[in-house]
Formats: sequence, C-alpha cells, structure tokens
Amino acid sequence: MNLENEKRILVLQGGGALGAYQAGAYEGLAAAGQEPDWVAGISIGAVNAALIAGNKPENRVKRLRSFWEKVSSGLQGSSFLPGNHGRTLFHETSSWLTTLFGIPGFFTPRFPPPIFAMSATAAALSYYDTAPLRATLTELIDFDLLNHDGMRVSVGAVNVESGNFRYFDTLKDKLNPDHIMASGALPPGFPPVVIDGQSYWDGGLVSNTPLQYVIDEAQHERNLCIFQVDLFPARGAVPKTILEAAEREKEIRYSSRTRFNTTTARNFQRLSKAARRLVTKLPESLRDDPDARILLENSCDAAVTVMHLINRPTEYDSQSKDYEFSRLSVEEHWDAGRKDVEDSLAHPDWRNRKRPHDGMTTFDLTRK
Repeated sequence: MNLENEKRILVLQGGGALGAYQAGAYEGLAAAGQEPDWVAGISIGAVNAALIAGNKPENRVKRLRSFWEKVSSGLQGSSFLPGNHGRTLFHETSSWLTTLFGIPGFFTPRFPPPIFAMSATAAALSYYDTAPLRATLTELIDFDLLNHDGMRVSVGAVNVESGNFRYFDTLKDKLNPDHIMASGALPPGFPPVVIDGQSYWDGGLVSNTPLQYVIDEAQHERNLCIFQVDLFPARGAVPKTILEAAEREKEIRYSSRTRFNTTTARNFQRLSKAARRLVTKLPESLRDDPDARILLENSCDAAVTVMHLINRPTEYDSQSKDYEFSRLSVEEHWDAGRKDVEDSLAHPDWRNRKRPHDGMTTFDLTRK
C-alpha cells in the first residue's frame, strides 16, 4: 500500500557485479507501480541510478538489461563441475578472467602496467582503463533527460585531496558521465576522475550507502518511503576457509555504514519528535526563545519507512563475488532482486503497514 503523500526514494549501495540485484529490484518495483521520485547511489549503484533516471519509464528496464548483458558478455555457460564446490571454482575462474582481461563495456587492463607509466597520469594511477565505461554510459543514458526529467538523482564520491565525501545532486548540479564514473572510481583498480579541477574516487571509500544523505536532505518531507537495496549483508556466518574469511571481511566492511546510518537515522527521528513535543509544552513566552527555534528548525516530523532489500550470499559465493561478471551470476542476481521485491511487497506486514509512530520503521521481509 502507499501512505498519503509518500515520497519514494531508491537507495543503491555499491558492490560491482552484485549490482545486477539492484536492476532486478528496480524491475520489480516498476512492475508494481512503485517508481521512485528520487534515486541515490554509490559506485555501481550510481551507474544503475543514472540508467534509471536517464531513460523514459518504458525504456528503463531495457537499458538496465542492455548494460548488464554487455558487461556479462565475457563468460557464458555454466559450471563444468557439479555441486557448490564446482560452482565456486566457476566463480573463481570468472573473476580471474576479469582480472586478466577486464569487462566488455566497462574496463580494460592497462599495458604497460602503471608502474611503467609517466607520473601523475591516469595510466600511472590505476591498473585498468575505464574509457569503455564512458562510452557505455554515453550510449545508454540521456543526460539531458536525467538532469531535467524531474526524477532527482544523487551520486556520492570522495575528494582525493581533502578526503571529504561529496554528493553530486541534480537538485544542485548538472550531472554528466564524469560524475557517475567518479562515484565508481575504486582505487587502485580505476583512476580518479577530475571534476572542476578536483580529483574524485569511489564514494564507497567513506560510505557505501547514501541512506543518511537522503534522510538529511528530505527530513522536512511529510512521509518518506525508502527502498534500500544493499549488496552486502551485515549478518553472516563464521567463516570456515580462507576464501570465506575474505568474503566475510568484505561484507562487514561494506555493510557497516549501512547499519550505522540506519541506527543513527532512527535515533535522530526519535530525538527530533521529542524536541518538537517539548517545544509545544513550553509557555508562549519561551517558544520564541533562540534555543527553542533551533530545536524546531533542526527537528523532523517526517514519517520514514525503510524497506531493506538485501542481496544475501549463496553457499557457493566467495570473496570475488563483486567482480565476478559471468552471465550466469548476473542473471541470478537480477532474478533474486526482482523476487525479493515481489515477496516483500506482497508480505502482510508491508501491505498492512501504518504511518510510523516513532518517526521511523524498517522492514526486512526476506530474511530466512
């Protein structure tokens, strides 16, 4: 169901090849009539965000499909050995091929290697050339439409010199391929992207999710419905092998800010509502006090509902899953994202939800 005056926001985490899960999730949302008013992303989430906002509604899934078919065109087929172990070997082979030869329409290895390149050049700062990604973005995204169509777009990147996080936002900036590539410029694989004389790296170095940004920016909206699509789960089992240890470390590293931001946002909502209630209890003579005005100006009366959509690992995943671009895996991630949306939207808890009493409520309806 939709609550009155809800603003729908799609929040997309970074995670390389796992981003196909986000594409499937969007397909499920669009099919259910849940098109977002605003989409915010980091890294591969920024790419998916631009593909969505930079196309007309009837073409968005087609363009997402074109992108993910292109980048998964290097390795076709399936595992040649049965069972989970055989599938893990298939994944490791696929990621090894990615390391050696790059990804069609995305990046290619540099030759000669960066150690032999001239200092301060892009070739000296990364192992891969991302010129193919620029061509792909230009081909599949209408940036005039993205900047003027009405769907807000925000992508996060990190200033290399200052270390400060920055969001490029169509509400304030005119976005082009540089902004999308900057958000996904993960070092030392990819080179920094220069925008207005400043160099930027992947936003995931600071925060792998834009959740806090959208809540801060939209805190004075009446109702917010946020679909938070995470590519790395916060919860996981204790590893039993070195590959599982590397995978679990990556999951914790890239999901930790998500947990922190969700907790911070919930606490802020609770304190904000308490501040508003307190001010209303003050005598008339004190309601115009500067401190009371500060409390009101920085409080939020928005009702925030967050649906978590989390790409949970399979038994045959490994630490290379975010750069394992086989067609088989991409299709599975896509299907999983769509199914999780369908299951979540059909869940009784979601269908019967009410306006959050304490300001913010979260749903995770696909947890096994």
